[in-house]
Amino acid sequence: MPTPTKGARLGGSPAHEKLILSNLATSLFEHGAITTTAAKAKRLQPLAEQMITKAKRGDLNSRRQVMKRIKDKSVVHVLFTEIGERYADRPGGYTRITKLGPRKGDNAPMVKIELVEALADSPKAKKAPAKKAPAKKAAAPKDDEPKDEKVQDVVTGKYDNSAAPNADGSAPEGFTIKGNEDSMKFHTTESPWYDQTVAEVWFKTEADAEAAGFAKAGGSDDDK
Repeated sequence: MPTPTKGARLGGSPAHEKLILSNLATSLFEHGAITTTAAKAKRLQPLAEQMITKAKRGDLNSRRQVMKRIKDKSVVHVLFTEIGERYADRPGGYTRITKLGPRKGDNAPMVKIELVEALADSPKAKKAPAKKAPAKKAAAPKDDEPKDEKVQDVVTGKYDNSAAPNADGSAPEGFTIKGNEDSMKFHTTESPWYDQTVAEVWFKTEADAEAAGFAKAGGSDDDK
């Protein structure tokens, strides 16, 4: 014999309580979330999860057992065809209860009970990845055009009072300060990394480099 539920019933009789829970379960599966009292939600949660477990089985016997409590055939159809498949790879915990605060009037604690989302790694929950368009081949640079995009920015005046490296990578005449666009740092001849730094842009003075948004390399390896 099943153990009687502790506490007061939700209705005036066992039949009334059973009807209340059936109506709550129907609304939950129809709308995905409902607002009710904490007492009703605690009694509804195990019933709703049992029905979802039966819907995951999908056999005729399970459908008949669910239809004893839920009379709306359209809701039963949604439960077995959509909700059951959504949680096919989830072992349990299909619902969530969130506290909302007391209700005005009788001060009853109100909660929101809702269906949680399916597991993100569920094969049925995954969508087919969108096909990427084939990448276009980059046009070969012409001899009279700069091959490096960053050098092109310098030539077109991205930085004032700056110059691009020579074709052999050497510094233009009169430019001694190396600028690195990846780190946005500039190196003077006193910098310990001056020889190891590959200049992407050259400046004449520190003031020109700072005006272009570069910061002077400090004394730590992070500034290299």
